[in-house]
Amino acid sequence: MKKKRKNTIRYSKILIFGSLLLFCLMIGRVIQLGISTEIDGINLQKLASKRTTRTDIEPAKRGTIYSVNGEALAQTVSSYTLIAYLDPKRTTNEKKPQHVINKEETAEKLAPILGMEKEEILYYLSKENLYQTEFGVKGKGLTELVKKQIDDLNLPGLGFIETFKRYYPKGNFASYTLGYTKATSDEDSTIKGEMGIEKQYNEILKGEDGYTRYQKDLQGYRIANTPVDVKDAIQGKDIYLTIDENIQFFLEQALHNSDRDYDWEWFHVTILDAKTGAVLATSTSPAFDPNVRDITNYLDMMVSAPYEPGSTMKTFTYMAAMENGVYDGTETYKSGVYVTSDGTEIGDWNRNGWGYITFDKGYAMSSNVGVINMISRHMSSVMLRQYFRKLGFGRKTGIELPNESKGNLEFKYETEIYNAGFGQGITTTPIQNVKAMTPLTNDGMLLEPYIISKIVDSDTGEVILENEREEIERVASTATVQKMIQLMDDCVNGIGNTGSGYRIESGELIGKTGTAQIANENGGGYLSGKEDIISSFAGIYPKSNPQIIIYASVKRPSGGSQKPVSNAVKEIVQNVSKYYGNQDFEISTLEVHSIELPNFSNQKVENAKVTLDSLGVRYVLLGNGDKVIKQSPSSFDTITNLDVVYFITNDPAQTVPNVTGLSSKVAKDILQKLGLKVSLDGVGYVTSQSIAEGTPIVEGMEIQLVLAPRYLTE
Repeated sequence: MKKKRKNTIRYSKILIFGSLLLFCLMIGRVIQLGISTEIDGINLQKLASKRTTRTDIEPAKRGTIYSVNGEALAQTVSSYTLIAYLDPKRTTNEKKPQHVINKEETAEKLAPILGMEKEEILYYLSKENLYQTEFGVKGKGLTELVKKQIDDLNLPGLGFIETFKRYYPKGNFASYTLGYTKATSDEDSTIKGEMGIEKQYNEILKGEDGYTRYQKDLQGYRIANTPVDVKDAIQGKDIYLTIDENIQFFLEQALHNSDRDYDWEWFHVTILDAKTGAVLATSTSPAFDPNVRDITNYLDMMVSAPYEPGSTMKTFTYMAAMENGVYDGTETYKSGVYVTSDGTEIGDWNRNGWGYITFDKGYAMSSNVGVINMISRHMSSVMLRQYFRKLGFGRKTGIELPNESKGNLEFKYETEIYNAGFGQGITTTPIQNVKAMTPLTNDGMLLEPYIISKIVDSDTGEVILENEREEIERVASTATVQKMIQLMDDCVNGIGNTGSGYRIESGELIGKTGTAQIANENGGGYLSGKEDIISSFAGIYPKSNPQIIIYASVKRPSGGSQKPVSNAVKEIVQNVSKYYGNQDFEISTLEVHSIELPNFSNQKVENAKVTLDSLGVRYVLLGNGDKVIKQSPSSFDTITNLDVVYFITNDPAQTVPNVTGLSSKVAKDILQKLGLKVSLDGVGYVTSQSIAEGTPIVEGMEIQLVLAPRYLTE
């Protein structure tokens, strides 16, 4: 009995001691929880806040990307997912059902709108034990129009989840420049740019989400008389490109037409404003539709995929010789084949040559041997490399696009130096090539290329950034520029020269052709197949008053022909000519000269007429006033004697003029200066106008112009 009592006492002591220890541990844990901000890696304050605080996100609207003329090229639109409520408990008033009542009728009426079979819709509607259901891929991404069609059915139990998606109204139009977006799980954005401008300016385009934060009860409702924290969304900024949608259309149409007649691996064209450096148009075929992302190549050819340029580099080699004072165009050499000191044979495209010819003639015939003789007699690798780098080769241009490549400008040994002189063994990008051409259209001044015209705050209209012509440095003398213009003119417009396939009726297109062999990826020199080439052309139009620089290249053209490039370039130039009102293809016999248009504002009409008559420029008077109040083109614009100047007079009874036949650019400028609001339907030239000629102009009047490319309307 004593032993049993002792054991009981021992167990009681253990129990008491254990209880005290457990109580102490509990007290310690409470103290720890009270003074600690984080337990087991969890922030207690944030956890408590999440359980009692609700945050409703107000998504920021992504900015719109526009063309230079204000045409939307990428925009954010509402997108809808169709849902059907299946749970009868959702309906509390039988007269106003809130779930699907008649599944057969619902499926039958939805089928043609969604493009689904009735049975497929019934499959979704017949699922059991579901509160709601969706309708698969075809029930997502619905437009406002489709949503309205479904709403108009007045079927009970249907609803929509609204989201936003990026929409590209023109499909594959300028797709590599625009890029595309993808959905993301980032808290501050629903979509993220993955290529092109969408990627480069993602932070500016996306804006910043807003929110409403408040205390909630167990049912999720706001607790009365508790503070509410509100932050308004900051909408994304709008971006205006330098892309002119009309010129872009001409370019893409030419690529499309070429695709019908020739095969090739890829075809790229970039067009630069010759006086400002703005990219007016750029495209690579095959392109892709950003709405569906049918992408076969993720590299933007204009900036991200350098290749050996071939003989278009001879222009810059010749310029290097001229700028270093070692060029004599009358100096002769023997064409055909040149043997280097190590025994390597480098030949002209005509290995038999043309006998002894001058360096001037060598440029026109695209003679490799001519470049070699010029380098070996008068130049060095340092001289050549320094001038190439001065023009911007071997370094990034800094244009506002992602993943720009600097190319490769490495050459050291004799054969490498000669090859570099005619564009083999080095790599360049199209944007570098058009940049290097700008001194030839700006009296030797090198310009910075750019593709962003301006960035605008969509809420306030404030212009955040605006780009314009940017001069880098003078890299060529007037004498060099004039000589190169002469050589490029002879290359295209001379008889029997390599660029003769690019000749147009007016003779205003000049440039240099190029044919580069494609290097063997497995080593061992270059591929020898007839089609294993990159054909290219770098040109200026018009030579008398340059407006555009055009660079085009095609890889592996069928038959190894220059035809795909020459046909496309001439088609583009023809349409650009008419768009700018040059009419080159009808007036080739007239002498063309450029004129800086004076400022006629506030001058007497008679005085303005006398001035233009003396300059040989045609004019049109709008109104019967005696004084000029506005003019189109604007003062100090450079025009030619073939252009037409429109004078808006101080007539208080102005009427709508007839602008059919004019380019959209000219027509829009005239009408806006008359005080009309202008909307455009299509691209190209005016085929009709919504308000008849002679109609009195009143404040707030808006006119719609229907446009079409000239070559489609003739």
